[in-house]
Amino acid sequence: MSVEAVKEYFSHYGIAERIQEFPVSSATVELAAQALNCAPERIAKTLSFKLKKADKSLLIVAAGDAKIDNAKYKAAFGERALMLKADEVEAIIGHPVGGVCPFGINPGIEVYLDESLKRFESVYPACGDSNNAIELTIPELEKYTHFKQWVDVCKNWE
Repeated sequence: MSVEAVKEYFSHYGIAERIQEFPVSSATVELAAQALNCAPERIAKTLSFKLKKADKSLLIVAAGDAKIDNAKYKAAFGERALMLKADEVEAIIGHPVGGVCPFGINPGIEVYLDESLKRFESVYPACGDSNNAIELTIPELEKYTHFKQWVDVCKNWE
């Protein structure tokens, strides 16, 4: 049902038909890049974190080749990076692991976009399931995620 929530979300913007569905898995950066026939770094992976002090969760959308830098994350959020456990993700975020995306998510989840994405004209985030994606320009990604702010919390992409 997660992809249905994303389709409903995008229907309000008139772009639900842009979601690409695949006969193969796109659950990882590598699999998504193969399904889309694009470079892995253009996959916009969505990572789920827990902020213990604030008792809330957040999403960081980053380029496929980027890795979280713990020191940068702590500087940005005031505590060390703590990813949600796989069995927590769907209940907290609203999408299962392999399909986590910043669209059609549960209320109260803040979305941040990592600087690693800015080097591309367009990227491919998932759409709520492990076999789909949508191509969005960076301005479209900003618009449709209703992101809180850009952050610089990743390494290994420069």
